[in-house]
This record gives sequence, C-alpha cells and structure tokens, in this order.
Amino acid sequence: MWSDPIADLLTRIRNGVRIRASEVMIPRSGVKLAICKVLKEEGYIKDVEQIADAKQGLLRVTLKYGPRGEDVLTSLKRESKAGCRKYVGAGEIPSVLNGLGIAILSTSQGVLSQRTCHEKGIGGELLCSVY
Repeated sequence: MWSDPIADLLTRIRNGVRIRASEVMIPRSGVKLAICKVLKEEGYIKDVEQIADAKQGLLRVTLKYGPRGEDVLTSLKRESKAGCRKYVGAGEIPSVLNGLGIAILSTSQGVLSQRTCHEKGIGGELLCSVY
C-alpha cells in the first residue's frame, strides 16, 4: 500500500519513459484519470483508457515519443506532498520552464492545467509540474 497515489502515478509514467515502454498500467482512481486527461490534452501522452477488473480498475497510459524516438516527457515532479501541501492563487501559479512546461492543479472545478486556470482566473492545490 502506498501513501501517495499521485506520486505513484508520476513514478510509473517516469519509469515507463525511462525504459522506453509503449504503455504503462496504473491502478485507477478519479484523480489519476483526471491528471492523465490533462496530460493527454496538453500533448504529453498519447492516450489513456480505463480497463475494468475485479478490483478498482486500471488505467492504460500510452506514452508518446517524438518522430525520432526522443522523449516528450522529460520531467514529472510532485509539488504538493502529503506533509507539505502547496496552494496557490490565480496570480501565483508558477511558470514551469518559462512556459515550456505545465503545472497541474486541483481546483474547485476539477483537475486543470495552469493555462486553463489562468483563463478561468482560479487557483488551487499545485499537484505537479511537467516538462
């Protein structure tokens, strides 16, 4: 049993990219699915699909690579941790790699990317940064 399922998600994706896997399987939860959907919308992963099983279900995350096999995802960093939560307002959302990366936030309107949060003018818990 792990204590931080979001960190587990990020680690499984990070390890999959490191070994050049085409897809990774992750235990399903609503927050993990929402984070994967944001990663797909922003172009960091190819696809995410839900697979039913006897327990909670699984997520099949299809990883994305460049035309010559280069990594699309180079860094996944957990920002808000169980022992130290990070909350930011709409004007305080950090720019990841001078705008080349994204931050993913948990807001009152769901899990959103920093670009969507800027458009809507909302803040929330800073879950992770991706580039």
